[in-house]
Amino acid sequence: MSYDGKMNLLSLADPKIKMLHITWFAFFLTFVVWFSHAPLLVFIKEAFNLSSAQVKALMILNVALTIPARIVIGILVDKFGPRVIYSGLLIISSFICVGFAMADSFEQLALFRFLLGFVGAGFVIGIRLVGEWFPAKQVGIAEGIYGGWGNFGSAAAAMTLPSLALFFGGDDGWRYAIGLTGVIAGIYGIFFYIAARNTPKGSTYFKPKKSGGLEVTSWKDFYFYLFMNIPMYAALAVLAWKLSPAGVNLFSSQVMEIMWIGLIVLFVVQVHSIWRVNAEHLKHGVADIEKYEFKQVAILDLSYFVTFGSELAVVSMLPLFFLDTFEGLSPVKAGLLASGFAFMNLVARPTGGWFSDKFGRRNSLMILVGGLAVGYMVLGQVDGTWAIPLAVIATMACSFFVQAGEGAVFAIVPLVKRRMTGQIAGMAGAYGNVGAVTYLTVLSFVDYSTFFMVIAASAAIVFFATMLLTEPKGHMAEVKEDGTVELIDVS
Repeated sequence: MSYDGKMNLLSLADPKIKMLHITWFAFFLTFVVWFSHAPLLVFIKEAFNLSSAQVKALMILNVALTIPARIVIGILVDKFGPRVIYSGLLIISSFICVGFAMADSFEQLALFRFLLGFVGAGFVIGIRLVGEWFPAKQVGIAEGIYGGWGNFGSAAAAMTLPSLALFFGGDDGWRYAIGLTGVIAGIYGIFFYIAARNTPKGSTYFKPKKSGGLEVTSWKDFYFYLFMNIPMYAALAVLAWKLSPAGVNLFSSQVMEIMWIGLIVLFVVQVHSIWRVNAEHLKHGVADIEKYEFKQVAILDLSYFVTFGSELAVVSMLPLFFLDTFEGLSPVKAGLLASGFAFMNLVARPTGGWFSDKFGRRNSLMILVGGLAVGYMVLGQVDGTWAIPLAVIATMACSFFVQAGEGAVFAIVPLVKRRMTGQIAGMAGAYGNVGAVTYLTVLSFVDYSTFFMVIAASAAIVFFATMLLTEPKGHMAEVKEDGTVELIDVS
């Protein structure tokens, strides 16, 4: 195994390269399934005679479950391993996807679309798996390839599924197109179980001592961790509000209030679970060799809030932004111009991981988040007087920093605490969705220019937070089941 940071992606004889390709394609399929409805909404709207409010409800429901799902999947992957959990997620999601394709009422569409938010948690699993297979000097670019090529699944769905629906023809063409993605995901889930392995041969798969929450190593970090859970519940409360009469009117105000009470109860249950995981070792103290700083996790959470959170929000509104800003632009052309933002994932996210490997974790993240802030400030100045090609260039430049920043975040995640990589990735991933909910809620109250400037301002705040990030150096310590300590290189 080479530790010089170089990587030959065509060398399938190298077990870690083979595992990377097996894993990114699993993630790719989860995004195809997750966003399979988006390019077919025009067919679905016509088939069910949906109102604009009902279409918006489907879009909101598609991301609602992903926030808690990423936390839960992070816990499960650390406990049971990526092989079993990724296989299970793909197979279960395939049935849900086929259920959506066979729905015969709006209520059924809404239920299955809500449940499909579960598949959006697949990203977390591969972060742990890739982190197990690649050394520190290669993990950034490996995670970037995994994330960038996997994220491309949403663009691939947009490019292929409408044509596939037309190929099948008739009023049910969209059903066959969506159902086919589910079938493929289920088959690949079986293949993944056969082909994937949690770790390279001879390596130890470290598991948390207890499940139910992150292990922290000081009382200060314990309270910090509890505080960092609040925004995730707040985002879910906002989603409930947006589905109430104040938003798309999917259910009544009374149902919204019941959901809010349920979220409060869930938060209390989670606090108890976190206390159960941490009480014993906090009372007796933690050995210095096992300590880590939770601020590392918090900074990565906030960084993903402004990177992936802004990407999800901007991809959702960018076609409409171009359509409203430039006169005479058709919806098709506006969509094509906006698609460049997502296409950058193929190059930008691996590049961000490579920057992190090559030039240092903290400095790379600082530069990319700072560039993101400047990029959105520039987009905030775009108006109808701009030449369209110049506006597209500004959009693409901004998207590079956004997605490279995502790559830099997850170049660090596997280097914080190996046995909890799934949970750390789950929390950071959930914060990405929290960012999307936050920014889209802001957009519902302000104009486009202010929306971009709000993202820029929040990114500027996170830029200063990244200055507090501790550069991973030396080794992290993990305790084996027999009590011996293994040191894992993170430099």
